[in-house]
Amino acid sequence: MGDGSLKVLLAVTQAFALTMSVAFIVYVVVIVVPYLRRTAAPVGDPADFTWHFFVPCRDEQAVIGDTVRYLRTTFPGAHVWVVDDDSEDATAQVVRALRRRGGGHDPYVHLVERHRPQARTGKGDALNAAYDALNDSIAVGVARDSVVVVVVDADGRPAWNCLEVCAAAHLFGDESMGAVQLDVRMSNVDARAPGRNRFSRAFGSKLAQLQDLEFRTAIAAIQTSRGFTGTISMGGNGQFTRLTALDSIAGDSGRPWRGSLLEDFELGVHLLTAGWRTGFTPDSFVAQEGLYSLRRFLVQRTRWGQGTMQCARYLRQIWDSPHVSTLGAAEMMYYLAQPWLQLLGSLLYPIPFILLLISTAGDPAQVWTWFTGGAWILFAIYGSFGLLPFVVWGPIYQLKCLHSRNILRGVGMGMAYALYIYAFYITSWRAVTRLVRGRNGWAKTRRNTDTAVGVKTALDT
Repeated sequence: MGDGSLKVLLAVTQAFALTMSVAFIVYVVVIVVPYLRRTAAPVGDPADFTWHFFVPCRDEQAVIGDTVRYLRTTFPGAHVWVVDDDSEDATAQVVRALRRRGGGHDPYVHLVERHRPQARTGKGDALNAAYDALNDSIAVGVARDSVVVVVVDADGRPAWNCLEVCAAAHLFGDESMGAVQLDVRMSNVDARAPGRNRFSRAFGSKLAQLQDLEFRTAIAAIQTSRGFTGTISMGGNGQFTRLTALDSIAGDSGRPWRGSLLEDFELGVHLLTAGWRTGFTPDSFVAQEGLYSLRRFLVQRTRWGQGTMQCARYLRQIWDSPHVSTLGAAEMMYYLAQPWLQLLGSLLYPIPFILLLISTAGDPAQVWTWFTGGAWILFAIYGSFGLLPFVVWGPIYQLKCLHSRNILRGVGMGMAYALYIYAFYITSWRAVTRLVRGRNGWAKTRRNTDTAVGVKTALDT
């Protein structure tokens, strides 16, 4: 291939990558404006509803006791359903002890026990078991549309005001509202990460903070913008769903949650295509533990990426649904395309730099003349447009979430977030590799406190 051909190929790939970057910048601008302009909404009366917390657990004895006590103390009128997915530790014993607290029996704490081979088959199956148990406990004649199921992680901490926020007239006060997702925050942002040296501790703390930034800014902004397209998606923690909405999508099998590794998004797809509305509120939140370990983070995000790829099977259902607008279908299709676009980007974005190196090796003087003659401007624009959509979230996080005017630190956070995002190129390749190999097993994300060695999860390889 001659120098002319290399330059043509360089120009074509650079233009294509630049077009993708500009399109993404426009998208970011569109979602930033509603996010920054939003104000708090009125709340409702939690007494208008009956609340049931579903807490799926697998080997969670270290955290489940504190979580059940927190839920019972903070929301004394709510029921707590702990699903023990055949734990190999004392998770079930801890819950039983809490049920017998004070020598009596706490009627608001319930233990749903699953055993192999039916157990350990996925979070969705565990939630379906809680759904079955709840159905068995509800008396005939109870108004099921006033019953709300809340999915919380074993270490989750829903904010004290979440019930009154979700009971508001524009959320569950609206009979067409099938589900509501809370904002998500990391509970350990200010905690000191463990580690063998200063670097590992600093890296762990920064990784947890970047997860907080991601959820409280970029994801919150995306969810807010989805209010205009009517396609707000559900998360795996802080997920509120009306019982009648679950009933409507359970089908003959009685399974509202299906088999995808991204069971939360999958649930939202079924609700939206069944005609229910979904909502998102940043007026309350659920706190969860941010991961300190890059390995565990990659395992988690590989599962999420693979789950998104699996949900591509619903594209036809989304497009054909009379309950999803054309704009809404386009937004959902764009979301489902994200892992595939990341794969494409990982192939295209490096090409201009690789071609530049090849050209430089062949004729350094000519390339230098071409570069200093104006080509450097294209590379500067190319790099800036590739970084800007991610860097912008750093100052926004600093100002809106941390209430700090230290813009330089915000820019630094934004640069770190740009590097953080590049990890998704790795997880997308891992996800598609697992998909091709038929490795669809579900595995929980190991917690920071889990230091056991030799424990292998299904997604570690």
